[in-house]
Amino acid sequence: MSIRLSKIYTRSGDKGMTRLVGGDQQRKDSLLVESYGEVDELNSHVGLLRALARQHAELSEASEPIFQTIQNDLFDIGALLATMPDNKDLAARLDAFKKPLEDGSDQRINTLEQQIDAWNEHLPELNSFVLPGGGVVNAQANVARTVCRRLERLLVQRQDTYPVAPVILAYINRLSDFFFVYGRWASAQLGEAELLWDMNR
Repeated sequence: MSIRLSKIYTRSGDKGMTRLVGGDQQRKDSLLVESYGEVDELNSHVGLLRALARQHAELSEASEPIFQTIQNDLFDIGALLATMPDNKDLAARLDAFKKPLEDGSDQRINTLEQQIDAWNEHLPELNSFVLPGGGVVNAQANVARTVCRRLERLLVQRQDTYPVAPVILAYINRLSDFFFVYGRWASAQLGEAELLWDMNR
């Protein structure tokens, strides 16, 4: 599929309306538009995290391929969320996004879980909550994690008006866990001490 963006501004959104995939118009403050806007914001934070990780040889080899996949997945999700539920092409596009395995699970989610488990296996057990900021990469991973959680809350809210495919909700939920573990793993790889919540301070 090729996409050509020859003109950046169109002036068509100057009055607070935008066109969705398929041509339907929506107000820019609608839950539907806000949800894929949150995906766009999350993808920008992932891009910054990816760029920061790329500066460290200890991180880039392991994380670069999966960040590439995540950013593409988020673009796919944004496009699906930017489509009206009654659009005749949505079901086929959603089927194309899903990657079911024989046990009924989804390949994208399985990939995230496998990476979470692989990194988490080598991390010390937690006896307290982690404070964001053990290092720059750790801090940005936690920004991505919290934006991910905000997106998840918004998608649950959106469901009252516009259905959200279960695979999308599950993917976003697992992605926030991924960023939490990635932040811890990155700190460990870089020799940075974790900051823990001191409840008795």
